[in-house]
Amino acid sequence: MSSILLRSSSSAVGCSIIRRLCGTSTSAPSSAYRALNCYVHNIPNNRSTIRAFSSKETVTITYCDPDGTEHPVEAEIGKHLLDVAHDNNIELEGACGGELACSTCHLVFEEEVYDTLPPKSDEEEDMLDLAFELTETSRLGCQIRVVKEFDGIKVRIPDDGY
Repeated sequence: MSSILLRSSSSAVGCSIIRRLCGTSTSAPSSAYRALNCYVHNIPNNRSTIRAFSSKETVTITYCDPDGTEHPVEAEIGKHLLDVAHDNNIELEGACGGELACSTCHLVFEEEVYDTLPPKSDEEEDMLDLAFELTETSRLGCQIRVVKEFDGIKVRIPDDGY
């Protein structure tokens, strides 16, 4: 867990500093700012201590492009594989934004990993019927959440036909 400790005369000043560290100076927080757990503790002399913790647990997952290029990334446990790909600039389309209305986040899993995944819903089965290069171990990235057991796995992004 990484920690940033800031001391300032007011919590507003401290939050302003954290917003700047996260790349936003407006009142609307960035995704990095929202990802931080910020705690303000009052201490003597009207000062505040602001702690920003990034306590998200991650595992390493490797996305394999259709051409064989491998992209190892740190994936936050609990996130959907589609979101992990987007967070790491991996080219996995996800045209519907993860709403289970397309098949553009189609991924192919190794059989031993596929066997550990939760069952497909009827809706996911219907969308997979539209996918290019469908295999017995195909799933949609928007339907699979990262778990600790994924540490070190590889997922293949099939060729989308273009």
